[in-house]
Amino acid sequence: MLSSGILFMRIMQLYPFFTLAAALVLPLAGQEVPKVLAIGSGAPDFSLPGTDGKTYKLTDFKDAKALCVIFTCNHCPDSVAAGARTEQIYQNYKGKGVALVAVNGNNPGSLTPDELGYSPFNDSQEEMAPFAKDFGWTFPYLYDGETQTFTSACGAQSTPHVFLFDAERKLRYTGRMDDGGRNPGAVDQSYLRDALDAVLAGSEVKEPVTRSFGCSTKWLFKKNNVAADQAAWEKKPVTVEDLNEELSKKLRTNSPRNLRLINFWSTTCGPCVKEFPDLVETGRRFQNRPVQFISISLDPVALRPAVLKFLESRRAALPGPTAKSLKEEGFTTNNYHWTGGNPDTMAQAIDPDWSGALPHTVLIAPGGKILWRHTGELDTVETRRQILKGLE
Repeated sequence: MLSSGILFMRIMQLYPFFTLAAALVLPLAGQEVPKVLAIGSGAPDFSLPGTDGKTYKLTDFKDAKALCVIFTCNHCPDSVAAGARTEQIYQNYKGKGVALVAVNGNNPGSLTPDELGYSPFNDSQEEMAPFAKDFGWTFPYLYDGETQTFTSACGAQSTPHVFLFDAERKLRYTGRMDDGGRNPGAVDQSYLRDALDAVLAGSEVKEPVTRSFGCSTKWLFKKNNVAADQAAWEKKPVTVEDLNEELSKKLRTNSPRNLRLINFWSTTCGPCVKEFPDLVETGRRFQNRPVQFISISLDPVALRPAVLKFLESRRAALPGPTAKSLKEEGFTTNNYHWTGGNPDTMAQAIDPDWSGALPHTVLIAPGGKILWRHTGELDTVETRRQILKGLE
């Protein structure tokens, strides 16, 4: 097998236009995606922490007539859509002797911000409990994102990916839960329910293998993608422009297509400074969705150098898709500095109900309606919930 270094050199010889950043996106030698566990294989052993503080092992479910393992996560839109249906399956089958566990096999450091635009959560172990709480999960939700040993042993390809084992812990079905996709409602076809009914009845599963379809598993080697993405982000220019009353009215009017999240801040405001990195990250998360993050500094005009320095230190650049949507509306930046004199005119133009206290944040719907406002330091998860609600 070629070493990763030799492999890279061969690629460079064949494709001179191939960049180092592009090379980083590829798995290195020996880091290929594991194959899906074959039907009839025994259940791999595991010892994984759950959101309830307990550690779960395969032997903890030894008395179950069937063990259903669902690899899922906190961020994937398919997993989010399947959240309520997963709990419903557990409720319908737990009385029949079926054990169900969900496993988050994703490494949170292997996700670029733009992959996180469909959930308020990343895939960290800490964020699993509030995710499960959102859907009322009463079954174990386990974390395997640090080593991915169990995830690799099963060959979980995406989220959700189901592995159903019978009483002897032989694999009888693997694939997708149902045909729901990103629809959170009822489904016409549930492959998992069909498989569960067959296993409990002692009969063959008619369709033992289906494609799992969903966001790919975030393997550890994908951290290279994140490093390349961050390096590219840090090279983006950060700009700030004057804001006057006329431009303030235009910001409030908004386009017919995009949500606009506007944050009013100052370099001398402690909560403003503290929350700002999360706002920049939120803008990056939603860059591929119709969402624009706009910052407005209320620092004195003479402090423009300090304003720009702060924005540069927080890497408050424009994501590519956001830059495009703003340009279509006649804007050339995402950062503004109020230079129009009395700030009451700006407040009246954008949010007449704002008292003037900082920080202050408003979420504006397409067409100009304010959907949500908050004065004071933000709860980042709540802010992202409000954006997702606005996108519904």
